[in-house]
Amino acid sequence: MGQNKRKSKLVNKSVSLDSGNSFFGRLWKIIFRLFCWLYAVISLYPVIWLIFYSFKNNSEIFVTNPFGFPTTLRWENYAKAWSQYDVPTYFMNSLIVSGVTVALTIVLALLFSYATARMRWRGRNVAKIYLSLGMFIPVQAILIPVAKLINGIGFDSTRAGLITIYTAINLSFASLVYYGFLKELPVELEEAACIDGANIFTSFFRIIVPLVKPATATLIIYTFLNAWNEFNLANVLVVEEELKTLPLGLLFLQGIFTTDWGAMGATMVIASLPTIIIYIIFSKHVENAMTIGGAIKG
Repeated sequence: MGQNKRKSKLVNKSVSLDSGNSFFGRLWKIIFRLFCWLYAVISLYPVIWLIFYSFKNNSEIFVTNPFGFPTTLRWENYAKAWSQYDVPTYFMNSLIVSGVTVALTIVLALLFSYATARMRWRGRNVAKIYLSLGMFIPVQAILIPVAKLINGIGFDSTRAGLITIYTAINLSFASLVYYGFLKELPVELEEAACIDGANIFTSFFRIIVPLVKPATATLIIYTFLNAWNEFNLANVLVVEEELKTLPLGLLFLQGIFTTDWGAMGATMVIASLPTIIIYIIFSKHVENAMTIGGAIKG
């Protein structure tokens, strides 16, 4: 009987501990979710405020309704930004420069990283270190040398000049990301393909390229954002009005059309759309599991 009583007491204690743990666990989950929702609201509010801002007039923005929902949706702000302020030209210039920069950066970085991470040749470590040093050079320190170099090769005030410089700036980081990703891939994947008769080009395009999709998606977002939002180099290298990108266009709109802040807000919303779309398209690949070791069985 005494042993049964002891067992029942121990069972009751364990049940009470489990109930206490479950209570504190549920409480912690509630607190954590409230924190996440609060953080999401704080993070999204500037975007929501910008959208509201783009539908207001000057009186609402500065006096009557600076933070609330617009009393009237003024779609004419978007029409004015698109038709009168030369936004299509700036938008197309930024889209061309950013798109070509992304393509060149991805191709060159993947090829270089594959050569240094998967192949054996003299000087590959030196080449990797040399290219990685580009990440430690601030843009402001190379403005004058870059301007002289671009003028010397005849790329001044051209999209090709911006694309060349943007690609060179983003190449270091992209190569480092690809290198780290490729070093984690098991060599047995390519050995198995070689046994099956695949050459180096088949192994690269059918095995390596599909496996690095998460890294590629991340670099597409990163490189596009850098090229789309870059201002300092574009301000130095681009002089002609028809070749200016959106950051430059927004600067000159702010200097000329200082009274129409609603149209300015509409222009900023239009400028933000491509980056949001790029993130929505490629975020799925970034969030996917990046474990590649399971590709080999046995």
